[in-house]
Amino acid sequence: MAKALVLWSLIASLFIAVSAIDNGFSHCHCDDDGFWSINSILECQKVGDFLIAIAYFSIPIELLYFVSCSTVPFKWVLLQFIAFIVLCGLTHLLNGWTYYGPHSFQLMLTLTIAKILTALVSCATAITLLTLIPLLLKTKVRELFLKQNVLELDQEVGMMKKQKEASWHVRMLTQEIRKSLDKHTILYTTLVELSNTLDLQNCAVWMPNEDKTEMNLTHELKVSSSNISQRSLPVNDPDVLEIKNNNGVRILRQDSALGAASSGGSAQLGTVAAIRMPMLRFSNFKGGTPEFVETCYAILVLVLPSANDRVWSHNEMEIVEVVADQVAVALSHAAVLEESQLMREKLEEQNRALQQAKENAIMASQARNSFQRVMSHGMRRPMHSIMGLLSIFQDDSLSSKQSIIVHTMVKSCTVLSTLINDAMEISAKDKGKFPLETRPFQLHSMIKEASCLIKCLCVYKGFGFAVDVQNSLPNQVMGDERRVFQVLLHMVGHLLNVSDMGGSVIFRVVSEGANEGRNDKFLGTWRPITSDEYVSIKFEIELLDGGSQYNDGDITTVHFAGRRQNSNNAKEDLSFSMCRKLVQMMQGNIWISSNYQGHARSMTLLLRLQIQVFRGAIFERGNLLDQPKSNSIFKGIQVILADDDDINRTVTKKLLEKLGCRVSAVSSGFECLNALGSTGNSVQVVVLDLHMPEMDGFEVAMRIQKFRSHCKPLIIALTASAEENVWERCLQTGMNGVIRKPVLLQGMAEELRSVLQRANG
Repeated sequence: MAKALVLWSLIASLFIAVSAIDNGFSHCHCDDDGFWSINSILECQKVGDFLIAIAYFSIPIELLYFVSCSTVPFKWVLLQFIAFIVLCGLTHLLNGWTYYGPHSFQLMLTLTIAKILTALVSCATAITLLTLIPLLLKTKVRELFLKQNVLELDQEVGMMKKQKEASWHVRMLTQEIRKSLDKHTILYTTLVELSNTLDLQNCAVWMPNEDKTEMNLTHELKVSSSNISQRSLPVNDPDVLEIKNNNGVRILRQDSALGAASSGGSAQLGTVAAIRMPMLRFSNFKGGTPEFVETCYAILVLVLPSANDRVWSHNEMEIVEVVADQVAVALSHAAVLEESQLMREKLEEQNRALQQAKENAIMASQARNSFQRVMSHGMRRPMHSIMGLLSIFQDDSLSSKQSIIVHTMVKSCTVLSTLINDAMEISAKDKGKFPLETRPFQLHSMIKEASCLIKCLCVYKGFGFAVDVQNSLPNQVMGDERRVFQVLLHMVGHLLNVSDMGGSVIFRVVSEGANEGRNDKFLGTWRPITSDEYVSIKFEIELLDGGSQYNDGDITTVHFAGRRQNSNNAKEDLSFSMCRKLVQMMQGNIWISSNYQGHARSMTLLLRLQIQVFRGAIFERGNLLDQPKSNSIFKGIQVILADDDDINRTVTKKLLEKLGCRVSAVSSGFECLNALGSTGNSVQVVVLDLHMPEMDGFEVAMRIQKFRSHCKPLIIALTASAEENVWERCLQTGMNGVIRKPVLLQGMAEELRSVLQRANG
């Protein structure tokens, strides 16, 4: 601006001077005194020449800086300019001395030489400038390129600023979205923040239903009641299919049903954009790798305002894509957290159930242990003591009637002991199985004892009693005598319990032949096979009214108890089912026959037994008992008996003394060891109860084996356990025999005799 002002001032001064000459300044009287006199003009020119010279001399000082900064061609030009300017200044300086008086030759020669040099330098400078024009043009082109690059860099910087701004918006949105892990909070925050950032008219989220047949409008920024009917769309809608099948933001048509349903009730719509969001769940990543399952997508719909005809920019669509990805990740985390929470709740519920089951199992175990202790101490031990005492009576000389009574009492005690053992075994093992013990027994004796006991029950209930037994029955057979006796008692007990009126009971025992098919209908799917080694025995207990008879046509046979009318009869049904199960374990069959009124009138038991030795009359006294063996080998044997129960210890001591042994009874394992130490080597047999407190029989036996390496006594174990591995454990600890409770005189004698024979052999 200042350069232009100076230039215009010089032009104006020149124009005024020319005008003054044209207007007659040439005819003025310049010799007169005044401002426009010749001397004044010459003085002004002289001053001007000096000022011009000073200006010319000051310019090279400034140009020397540019000479040091420029390249070689431009340095030469600048040096020429400096010489030209210096010569011009010198010319003006010399010219200032030529305005007055005569001039010397040296001054005029110097002035002439200065002007000639100035002319030469100016011509050289002009010629050099012509050679520098291409370089100047090249520099100008480079300058233009640099300007273009600067413009492009400015555009890139602007884009970077926009991207930075967009990333800032995305980061802000992401932070707001990830503040919560609740699905609804995440979606609502996304709608609000996107609306504020992009200035949207409305924003909505569509999700598939459980059957994946429809897309439902689940979240909306501006909820309108006018489009309630449009809150669901089929999954085969064209816009829905296009969005799900493509990545990135999709611009919807103006007539799009998805866009109209997402408008928030507004009639005027701007540009509508939509994008899909994958919905991942924890079940997609079972086992650490995704399963091949169909991906489920949600749809995010964004509506611009229609007032300013705004369209979606590239940066805005990038923001939407990034935010959609972040929302998908946040929703996946929320879904995983939700399913993990549900799984944790299920695990906690299962843990509570397991804890409750554990507590119930502990309570059941405690109740079972308490029940077993009560059964063992309150019933089984007294019963074993009674049976031991009865076995002493059996060995005495008794009359026929007394012998039958004692044997009946022994059988009854055996049945009761078996029931107690069954209850304890079932409660301990929870298997529901009854152990069978097959051994030889006398069928005649068992029938006689059962008849005696049945007669006692009938007399007690007010019923008559009669026996009908086939004389050709075998005597020595193989089977479980205790179980057969138990079933017979159940049969008569069942008939007497279900009968409300008096009558008589008939107990029949016959051998079922192969050619006797009258009762084949009672056998069900099992039929007896009679051979020389086996015999089928049918036990039948029939209930008759006083003096009445019945026909076969009036009898109905059932294998299971019929439908009853009260709870007592239901208990009878359960008892009969257990009895039937026991009979089936013995390879037999049992059934009930009832009359036309549904009352049980008879029960039949059919068993297949193995014949042992001979047949004979059932009431021969010589077949009731085996002939006793001599017990003389037991006399004088020194025995130590260790049992913690006082009654059982007393009874066992009596049995041993009955055999002729000299017995020292102790109540614990420590006392047994002390007694062995005090008696030295005189003790021949040690009888140990395996279940003593503080120190059981196994530990006592091991200590005896350890400290009595020479002249060790024979050790016999006493146990009421029915476990199969008891004998193996006894052998491992060095014991010589096992006597299972109840301890009977005959069993004690046989086991003691067997142990002594093995030791002496």
